[in-house]
Amino acid sequence: MKKFVTLLTVLLLTASVMQAQALKDSWSLGFGGSVFNLTSANVNVRAMKSFGGYVSLQRNFTEHTGLRLGLNFGSLTNSPAGNNNLNITTTSFAGNLDLVYYFMPCESFSPFMTVGVGQNYHSVDNSEVAGQADVDGTMAMQVGFSLGVLANLSDNWKLKTELGSYTVGASNFDGSYGTEGYGLLGSNTDSYMKFDIGVEWYFSKGEESKICQLYDGLEMPDPVDYERLENIVKKYIPREVIKEVVVEKEVARAAGGTYIIDGVDADGSSSRMLLMGVNFDFNSNKLRPEGYPILYHTAKMMLLNPNLKVEAQGYTDNIGSKKVNKVLSQKRAESVKAYLLARGISADRVKAVGYGETNPISDNKDAAGRAMNRRIEFKVLD
Repeated sequence: MKKFVTLLTVLLLTASVMQAQALKDSWSLGFGGSVFNLTSANVNVRAMKSFGGYVSLQRNFTEHTGLRLGLNFGSLTNSPAGNNNLNITTTSFAGNLDLVYYFMPCESFSPFMTVGVGQNYHSVDNSEVAGQADVDGTMAMQVGFSLGVLANLSDNWKLKTELGSYTVGASNFDGSYGTEGYGLLGSNTDSYMKFDIGVEWYFSKGEESKICQLYDGLEMPDPVDYERLENIVKKYIPREVIKEVVVEKEVARAAGGTYIIDGVDADGSSSRMLLMGVNFDFNSNKLRPEGYPILYHTAKMMLLNPNLKVEAQGYTDNIGSKKVNKVLSQKRAESVKAYLLARGISADRVKAVGYGETNPISDNKDAAGRAMNRRIEFKVLD
């Protein structure tokens, strides 16, 4: 027992330091052990021994919802009060189809609940049923409800604990006809509780979920030379001619990695902003981790200003054909729009447009300049 407690403590400590990972479009296989206890029965139990196990196959459709097919085995031996020599043993096989809902899929310890229906096949030895020492092969419907917690052990393994209440559509599950008390849904039939402890193995995972990436990239592996980047922005500030005098607009650095590079409108709002740090790898539209905090700040700003509408402008470097770069820049703008929509910004407030390799802000002759040109800019719309 001490070894089991020690092992469980180590697993829980491991789970507490593992990074959370929400899973969608995934499949998992679960297995573990179970203990049982009668909760609604007409046998006044003096002592009870039980053991069992389970195996399950689960399909997660979103980060919060899934569908689980579970197969359970259990053996319950009880001694009714007043009859110490009688040991009633119930052997149960049950299959359930459960809906699963995860309350906090981004946390290291994710609580969940299930509700479902199934079939229970049970046999009873040393039954108290009049005229029957044994009751074999009773099939009955079963409904159940449970609460549990998943704890992250690794990218593919999770520790699971679950406590459920199940009502069997028969009154001889405990070895005696009749029932005292009520089960789920007010049913006057036998009920039991089951505690599971086991693991979940995620053997297939679909597209990586982004709802837990809010904190990704907050610690960048390499220091960023913001002074150099700011000088690049200043170098390529747009110029305009007013009364034959060249006027260079001032660059301003806003909070959250946003640079105003096209002045301000009459109402004080910026007309064009460069999202410094929201860049992409070569020939890719996948957001880099260091860009998430900047986009998160942008989403907060838009939520605080509900009338603000923007055009997310995607750009590329000059490597590749103009046609390919135009398509790639559109995909980059769509990636940023999808992130903002996931953070609660309505679709009519964000327009995604790709401009290809046009309007570079840095020299495409070196790698650093090309990286700067693979960027996102925001244009404030009227």
